[in-house]
Amino acid sequence: MASSSNEPVVRTQGLTKRFGNLVAVDDLNLEIHRGQVFGFLGPNGAGKTTTIGMMLGLIRPTAGSVEMFGLDVRENLNEVLPRVGAVLDNPSLYPYLSGRDNLRIMARLSGEVTDERIEQSLEAVGLLPRAEDKFQNYSLGMKQRLAVAAALLGDPELLILDEPTKGLDPAGMKEIRDLFVGLGKEGKTIFISSHLLHEVEQVCDHVAIIKGGRLIAQGVMSDLLKRGGMLELRVTDPDRAMELLRRESWVSSLVRDGELLLVGAGQEHAPEISALLAKNEIFISEMRARESTLEGFFLEVTESADG
Repeated sequence: MASSSNEPVVRTQGLTKRFGNLVAVDDLNLEIHRGQVFGFLGPNGAGKTTTIGMMLGLIRPTAGSVEMFGLDVRENLNEVLPRVGAVLDNPSLYPYLSGRDNLRIMARLSGEVTDERIEQSLEAVGLLPRAEDKFQNYSLGMKQRLAVAAALLGDPELLILDEPTKGLDPAGMKEIRDLFVGLGKEGKTIFISSHLLHEVEQVCDHVAIIKGGRLIAQGVMSDLLKRGGMLELRVTDPDRAMELLRRESWVSSLVRDGELLLVGAGQEHAPEISALLAKNEIFISEMRARESTLEGFFLEVTESADG
């Protein structure tokens, strides 16, 4: 049974997990839709792995729920899990066997995977030319790709990956990054948990940021970066413009460089800025957006959360 196009592939509602006095995940509400490459971002200890454990039915929530494909995970685990592939921690495969033989063993364990599907999975991760090489001779990036191939054996609708580029060198990171972008284009829904902002920014189209177990931002990556960006303005009276803009609560920062102002405000505030300055007979000769990086946005929202 496929979920409808409008129904989230994953939905968490009020998801909470306490370990004694420690609140690992606190009232978490996420929505992940079909075809998204979704980044779940936060520092180490933020609650990402605990959240994944609850999503996969490995950890019982203290409160709240997880739904996948419109089904409650705790009540429908046997129906949900065959539609999910997961790569957690470092791949644990047999070092003296080839990549193909490792997948054959995985296929026998699941009982419903054909030889054709093994070849398709190897091809999907770009390992067909090296399928007969022993796992122990693979690079870290190749080992991680084989782990993804194992997760793809059942042709899952959803892939869940916990720190998939952990320990990889830049070349290995690029291999994995290109793989995820390709799988996303094929319509797979991919959930990537990571603390590596640069990697998430390059791969994911949607992102949620968690800190101290609490969700502090969620949305389309490009929209969040615009929201966290800056506007560059060239105006006729910079001093007076600075004075006026400082009074606005939605301006997070102001920097002046000659007639050029850098205003810490998203593009959605451009009309307000134009109206405010025009009302005070200050004229704009140039205005353009300077988008934030994910790192800049992350620092802004996590510092706000601390406050």
